[in-house]
Amino acid sequence: MPSPIVILSDALPDDAVAALKATCDVRHVDGRDRPALFAALSDADALIVRSGTRVDAEALDRAPRLRVVGRAGVGLDNVDTATAAERGITVVNAPDSNTVSVAELTVGLILASARHLTAAARSLEAGEWRRADFVGLELAGRTAGIVGYGRVGRQVARRLAAFDMRILVHDPHADTAGDVQHVGLDELLATSDVVTLHLPKTPGTTGLIGARELSLMRPTAYLVNTARGGIVDEAALAEALREGRLNGAALDVYATEPPVASPLPALPNVLGIPHLGASTPDAQLRAGRDVVAKVLAELAQLPTPAPTAA
Repeated sequence: MPSPIVILSDALPDDAVAALKATCDVRHVDGRDRPALFAALSDADALIVRSGTRVDAEALDRAPRLRVVGRAGVGLDNVDTATAAERGITVVNAPDSNTVSVAELTVGLILASARHLTAAARSLEAGEWRRADFVGLELAGRTAGIVGYGRVGRQVARRLAAFDMRILVHDPHADTAGDVQHVGLDELLATSDVVTLHLPKTPGTTGLIGARELSLMRPTAYLVNTARGGIVDEAALAEALREGRLNGAALDVYATEPPVASPLPALPNVLGIPHLGASTPDAQLRAGRDVVAKVLAELAQLPTPAPTAA
């Protein structure tokens, strides 16, 4: 019996690739090169991607033998899961891989925003000494509002509690047990000094933080988004920041990436970074290893497909 053909369209750790090669025919392709990807998919049994490869219906049309798609990461925005399900293709990911990295980055963004670290550093680089212009906010005793209390939200709560912050949580689907206080979204927005978002992008969460929601926030508050672009209405956020109705925002994700048409990165009270949540060796290693283990498990248990017609 021939070995299953696995297409790798993005880099994986060496030990994860070695695990695949032990039982599979591993082939590499640049997932951004659509013609090359389509050609590689013609006889593929599995496809493993990161965020740089778009696995849409057009790609799946070129993969008559495909049995499993693995996303070496958390989000599945770049995978057409509905079409895959219709065709009996299993989609797996690595939901725990970047939890700690994103939680730590979130806390870093909160601290950097509250203490104006980026602006202060740029000022010093310019030869200035403007201490009085960068008076910051002490987190102890302040309130953090966490919207979305899943893997990352819980880790952020643990870390912010260590700063002696009061923790409010809004998540209708989360377990209400624990030391945090569960409240409605409006109450959370109106009473938090920092609001941080940790929920998936779905039809129900797209535009969740819009003009009305931003108007509820304190003018001294900060908004942090390390979840997914599109959860926040970027035009409404830019307007609130320009008008001084919100102290600042820290953003790792954007509705369109890179955010070349977004007004947000250029605003002085925005700390914007280029989607770095999972950008640690630790998270990347976990993502690669986890997804390879799942793909191999799927290939081992799924029936061998009938050969395609010549």
